[in-house]
Amino acid sequence: MDFVLKKIISMFLMPLPLGVAFIILALLFLYKNKLQKAKLILMVSIIWFFLFSYSPFVNIILHNIESTYPTLHQAPKEIKYIYVLGGGHSTDETQPITSQVNEASVVRLSEGIRLYRQLHEHAKIIVSGYSGLYDPTPHAAMQKKLAIALGVKKEDIILRPGPRDTQEEAIAAKKLLGDEPFILVTSASHMPRAMKFFAQEGLTPIPAPTDHLGSLQYLDYADVFSSNTLDKSRIVFHEILGLLWQKIKGF
Repeated sequence: MDFVLKKIISMFLMPLPLGVAFIILALLFLYKNKLQKAKLILMVSIIWFFLFSYSPFVNIILHNIESTYPTLHQAPKEIKYIYVLGGGHSTDETQPITSQVNEASVVRLSEGIRLYRQLHEHAKIIVSGYSGLYDPTPHAAMQKKLAIALGVKKEDIILRPGPRDTQEEAIAAKKLLGDEPFILVTSASHMPRAMKFFAQEGLTPIPAPTDHLGSLQYLDYADVFSSNTLDKSRIVFHEILGLLWQKIKGF
């Protein structure tokens, strides 16, 4: 029930749906001849879309979230396991596997493989994720296929196709690894939330954030009403809502 509720909430409490809701509300007030309220809500919607599609504003917020944990440049030699958290995919055999797995998942797995190549011959990569509501193929299976295509030995890949979200991935990690130290790979924006879930299970993974999207290096102050930035805002909202949900649930 919690899983479904989280999906419903995250679907609507995003920058674009909320901005559209403000416009609809303004039109409703206009229809009822309440011009002052209509003007006010319309102004709020314009400011809302400006802020969350303005590149410097969103990049600063996203960078603050993503910089919680530093990059893991070198994998500790004693580590045996690298757990790459799941993302998304869309099975289509007419496309290469790199197109079927979404961008964030490709970057996560690539980082996992980079660290895997630094380790000894007994290192293993763990991939996880269920099939989803509409796709029959488990995400873990897609990541395994991609890992093999990128040169990882089949016997070095461990599948966990059951977990539907990060909390369930943390539970799966505890069952599989116990107190064994391991590297945790996920998107930098997602790492703070992921670490809380794993800490709840008594685990202390070594964080290896990747897929950084918020940069302060080249802020384009003329980048206004950007659809790309609006998508970054979606990630910001998703992670902040996730952290609030964890707080409500007592994590």
